[in-house]
Amino acid sequence: MFRDRSGSRFMLTAACALLLWGPCVRSSFAQPQIDKAWGILNGAAGDSNADKRAGATSVLGLLPKDAKAQELAEKGLKDEKPQVRAAAAEALGAMHAMSAVPLLKAAIQDKDVTVVLAAAHALYVMKVPAAYEVYYAVLTGEKKSGNGLMADQKKMLSDPKKMGQLGFEVGIGFIPFAGLGIGAINAITKDDASPVRAAAAKLLATDPDPKSGEALVNAAFDKSWIVRAAALAAIAQRGDYTLGPRIEADMDYEKEQVSYLAAATVIRLQDVRTSSKTGAKNIK
Repeated sequence: MFRDRSGSRFMLTAACALLLWGPCVRSSFAQPQIDKAWGILNGAAGDSNADKRAGATSVLGLLPKDAKAQELAEKGLKDEKPQVRAAAAEALGAMHAMSAVPLLKAAIQDKDVTVVLAAAHALYVMKVPAAYEVYYAVLTGEKKSGNGLMADQKKMLSDPKKMGQLGFEVGIGFIPFAGLGIGAINAITKDDASPVRAAAAKLLATDPDPKSGEALVNAAFDKSWIVRAAALAAIAQRGDYTLGPRIEADMDYEKEQVSYLAAATVIRLQDVRTSSKTGAKNIK
């Protein structure tokens, strides 16, 4: 096939052999490492130490479309420890495991607040409306359906120490937006549920249900200025200009951050109203 001049035939044959053999070498080298990696995760996920189980479960979110990872995470949802169940819910959301949605919906009935919020967040990132039920309940203390909360859930949401501890542990992740500044961070205490409720208000911005709009208007006059601020920001993002006149009074609120947000919200909603009318005229 090739001329045997200057060893070219041998060199080409050797090169072809390396090209064919190379993937095999890489594959045989990589597989033991893959097996080792799964061994580490499986071992930790089955460890008697709950923190190790939670740690291993939480990283499964880095493995989207991996059946083995999803199976392991789903198993974690049934763990006896809440931190493991919460980690499993977060992981399933991160991997966008749509087939696990029924399991996550069941998890929002969990007795532990961390699991409920983790499951809700997982549903939220996958754009499943059931998440809004949780955020509405966190903000208002009631379900949208009006059927009332389960006894354990109602106790959970009305326990300021439990909710405050959760918000404090998560820290700045529950601050609705950086614009609140250091004052919001300093205002958080371990007995304060406002960071969690503020986060719920923020996430209700994208819920089209009018009930959530009403809940946000009520929250705009909450005793916690952090919740007020988050509610106003959510109303602005929501873009429902009919809510504008109902939050104008917050422009006179003593806390400057709230006053500023209220002013910006009023302007934004007026702009939306004007744009809406202009658009309608243009259509005609």
